[in-house]
Amino acid sequence: MPSLPHFPVPRVSTIARFSAFPLRQITPTASPHRDIKLTIILNQPHKNKFFSILACTSSLYLIVSSTSVPQSLLCWSPVPSSPSPPRISVQLFMEPTKQVYSVWGLPPEDVTERLKKLMFGLRSEFGGPEFEPHVTVVGSIELAEDDAREKFQTSCQGLKAYTATVEKVATGTFFYQCVFLLLHPQPQVVETSDHCCSHFGYKRPSTYMPHLSILYGDLTDEEKKKAQEKANSLDGALDGLTFQISRLALYETDTEDKTLKSWKKVAECNLEAN
Repeated sequence: MPSLPHFPVPRVSTIARFSAFPLRQITPTASPHRDIKLTIILNQPHKNKFFSILACTSSLYLIVSSTSVPQSLLCWSPVPSSPSPPRISVQLFMEPTKQVYSVWGLPPEDVTERLKKLMFGLRSEFGGPEFEPHVTVVGSIELAEDDAREKFQTSCQGLKAYTATVEKVATGTFFYQCVFLLLHPQPQVVETSDHCCSHFGYKRPSTYMPHLSILYGDLTDEEKKKAQEKANSLDGALDGLTFQISRLALYETDTEDKTLKSWKKVAECNLEAN
């Protein structure tokens, strides 16, 4: 446990005490009149913790404790010397919790039901979590929910429905691209993704490859080949399958959660008829 600085007892006063959150940033500013404005940006709450702001003749201290006894010094900054503690105003700002979000293009209901049957058949043999059929438009990006909703709504404005066409069943190199339907990179497909990525400030790690995943999992190359063959045997008319995407959805998609139990739809928009 870090040692605390010695407080000159006669000149110490508690300025504020409040429930604690992990500290993100503390910014003290002093005016010529020695009034100090303390701006604190906080993250998510933790139970049974408290902050105390203490002032003495020469220093300002921020203490975190789980009881009335201080446990650790988080931050302190010098303040001008004076026979009495400075006047301090405190501003607290809660930093919004950030989650991982993605934007999906949703197939029409008839195609969705057809793909769900295919996906169920693959999972019954190769395992993996259940998820909604979708075309990834914007990949995983960490945002506060309000910010994600706003970006999603603005990106949807003026967008028109577009057509997607399956080129073939393909396999990838990681969990979220285990087996998928590779789509033709038609201009509208790519332009829609480019448009939305721009609104979200999302930078692709590689060239956009439009696809619709049908199986998530960590399979060997041999298992992936078998799953690819099984997909074609379960539905022999996948190559050349064409469908319209007239809805986009914002999903919370924590990529660390491979069970997908935490994944959920946050918002949906209908695209203008083409």
